[in-house]
Amino acid sequence: MSARFDAIGMVVSDMAASVAFYRRLGFAFPEGAETQGHVEAELPGGLRFMMDTEEVVRSFRTEWRPPAAGEGRTSLALRCDSPAEVDALFGEMTAAGSRFGLKPFDAAWGQRYAVLHDPDGNGVDLFAPLPAGE
Repeated sequence: MSARFDAIGMVVSDMAASVAFYRRLGFAFPEGAETQGHVEAELPGGLRFMMDTEEVVRSFRTEWRPPAAGEGRTSLALRCDSPAEVDALFGEMTAAGSRFGLKPFDAAWGQRYAVLHDPDGNGVDLFAPLPAGE
C-alpha cells in the first residue's frame, strides 16, 4: 500500500464567500465555483485544496454538524516571499473586509507573521522568514 497526501478539505458555510476569500489569496478556482457544492483548486506541488458546503457533507453524513464555538477548526499556513509581502497581503485582505486574528508582527521564532480568518473562522497564517540578524 502506498497512501500519499493528496488534498486538504474544508467544510464551508457560504461557498461564494469562501471562494472569494481564497481567490483573493491566489487560489485558482474555476469560473462558477461560487455556485457549486464541491470545488477544488490545484496547489503548487500537485496538492489540491477542496471545499464542500455543509449541505453536501450532510448528504452523505446526515449526523454532521459544524463545530461549536471553542472547538478546533482547520488552519492553513501560506508562506510569502518576504516580510513586506506578509504586510501587503494582510493589508489587501483586510481592506477587502477579511477578519483577522493577529496583525503582522516580527515573531520571536524568526518570521513576519499574521493570521487572517476565512468566512468560517478558520485561521489562515501568513508568514515569511525575517532577514538574518533581525
